[in-house]
Amino acid sequence: MKVFNLACSHGHEFEGWFGSAHDFDAQLAGGLLECPLCADRDVRKLLSAPRLNLSGAEPPRPASAGTQHAAAPAGEPAEQPTVEGRPSPQALQAMFLKMARFLVRNTEDVGDRFADEARRIHHRESPERGIRGTATREQASELAEEGIEVFSLPLPAVLKEPLQ
Repeated sequence: MKVFNLACSHGHEFEGWFGSAHDFDAQLAGGLLECPLCADRDVRKLLSAPRLNLSGAEPPRPASAGTQHAAAPAGEPAEQPTVEGRPSPQALQAMFLKMARFLVRNTEDVGDRFADEARRIHHRESPERGIRGTATREQASELAEEGIEVFSLPLPAVLKEPLQ
């Protein structure tokens, strides 16, 4: 199994697992790889060090002084890595994906009926609940003019499918 650090043309970094380097090359050439955040198919392999499993070896030490990792007590989540006191790009991506997964789990997808369903909920013609879907800019403007608050949040395609 080969694990590669990958990035899209927008700078989103992610991991890819492949049976071999040849499998990676074949999937890349076939246009089968895409960024899990933005679905960009312009994917490149980043430099990475191999992981060797050596019995009795000590755990690796942090790579640089600029990146901090905190150990959390049992039962508490570890703090996210930071760079100069701010969340790292990887930590921000993880937070975004966590928030997006929460929204997908806790809202109903009404698809292109979003504007109509938002109006029905607003006028109490339909049960109040969290919904998500698609609307044109004109529909979103009309909803705002009617006093119906909505916001746009593009969701990665990977969140719309079950993950194995």
